[in-house]
Amino acid sequence: MSRVKCFMGIDVGSVSTNITLIDENNNLIEKLYMRTDGQPIESIRTGLKDMYGRLGQSIEIAGVGTTGSGRQLAAAIVGADVVKNEITAHAVAAQKEIPDVRTIIEIGGQDSKIILLKNNVVHDFAMNTVCAAGTGSFLDRQAARLGISIEDFGSYAIRSENPVRIAGRCAVFAESDMIHKQQMGYSREDIVRGLCDALARNYLANLGKGKKLEGPVVFQGGVAANIGIIQAFEMALGTKIVIPQNHDVMGAYGVAILAHEGLGSSYEKTGFAGFDRLMGDYTAKSRECDGCSNGCEIVQIIMDNNPVACWGDRCGKWSGAAV
Repeated sequence: MSRVKCFMGIDVGSVSTNITLIDENNNLIEKLYMRTDGQPIESIRTGLKDMYGRLGQSIEIAGVGTTGSGRQLAAAIVGADVVKNEITAHAVAAQKEIPDVRTIIEIGGQDSKIILLKNNVVHDFAMNTVCAAGTGSFLDRQAARLGISIEDFGSYAIRSENPVRIAGRCAVFAESDMIHKQQMGYSREDIVRGLCDALARNYLANLGKGKKLEGPVVFQGGVAANIGIIQAFEMALGTKIVIPQNHDVMGAYGVAILAHEGLGSSYEKTGFAGFDRLMGDYTAKSRECDGCSNGCEIVQIIMDNNPVACWGDRCGKWSGAAV
């Protein structure tokens, strides 16, 4: 039986680990969205084992790309051919789904990004990795405090009749303000709507400040499933927001496309280590390099007691080396 040639994309973030498979025409044929739970190595292994269990006998991995905050770690484990940052991966995926996209809003669990494109090229972007008030984890915490599931968060927001204004510039102040509004007797619907408006307001004030946000506007990331946040952005921007079908795995989708493009039509041999390697015992450790005054933290990945990759140095002395 002939096997389908596929390209794999892996996006490892602080909250979720996403894996996609695309065919030779860049069509997405399989995806997996799962929680990282603070264990990126284990989440990568679990996700790939799941993929192999369902499709392993019918597919041939022709190339692999990794992205996200854990892209170097993922690359070392699976033997990636392409390693790209999130900005590039999300932009490529958005253009595949919505070719004329001009503005990309991306909100993940721990950070948020805005990407502006002109003539199909990224010409400006901004990232927020400091303030939690504009991220999915902030909404998770407030949903738990309000006693509702995050899946129902958006439906509460759209039922609001008298939304309250909640201070959204800081996660600490926002939470304190929300508690105050609860004590004043506001309904959960109105408080949830206020939180959605605050997140959109905070995002646009920080990442969108001084930028011209033109349509089409595409909303990506796990938070794009929240209809309350979508409504808040549409009202703030005065335009319709486009939600891609695979909004939750766009980073993984984009880097899979980049892996396909990086290997070219000749399909050079992939560096993919194979699904069998997933059975190995992986650990990560770090040490401080004493080679100069920089004191870089060197991260090392060890498989079955053998070092397989290193990174973290500024000078390149240890990068990629097995030390």
